[in-house]
Amino acid sequence: MKTMVANGVRGALTLLAFSFVFTALMAGTYALTKDIVAKNQEDAERALIAQVLPAGSYDNNLLADKKLVPKADAKALGNDDTSAIYLAKKTGKTVGAVIEATAPDGYAGKIKMLVGVAPNGQVLGVRVVDHKETPGLGDYIDAAISNWIDQFKGKSLGNPALERWKVKKDGGEFDSHAGATISPRAVVKALGKTLVYVDAHKAGLFGDAS
Repeated sequence: MKTMVANGVRGALTLLAFSFVFTALMAGTYALTKDIVAKNQEDAERALIAQVLPAGSYDNNLLADKKLVPKADAKALGNDDTSAIYLAKKTGKTVGAVIEATAPDGYAGKIKMLVGVAPNGQVLGVRVVDHKETPGLGDYIDAAISNWIDQFKGKSLGNPALERWKVKKDGGEFDSHAGATISPRAVVKALGKTLVYVDAHKAGLFGDAS
């Protein structure tokens, strides 16, 4: 009986020792890698934001220079919660803003985007960063699938007029693929709303540059 109890205690202590060692190893690994993981994540975010800005057009840390859009105002951009606008600067002057926007009415759900806009209101670039659109049908809105999204570069509220910010099937300006118009229709509509938001807040975003 004593031997059984002793063996049981010995086994429990062994398991406890292993647990302590494993926990210590995990804690040590986290401590050694957390800064690397955080840096990799920041680098990925910067690279994604940079896709909607002309190369070499800015010299600041995009993640550091950002404005938060409160939840109430973020709804105008299609967002459900507080979102961010990243300001691109060159020698201290704001040369662009990258806006987090959402098209809530995609075929398969929300389509999240980054929209680069210049102080004069022109679109610098657009990227779809998250969507669930049907592969081979509506997913051509993704720059990894096609160059459809590039047609918005250089466009603005006046080029075309706001009422023309639609796909051609709906009497608007922009191309869409035959038989797959729900996804691009949602994107175009959201982009028009984003430009309206930027125009209404251009003084706060761009200051004298606007």
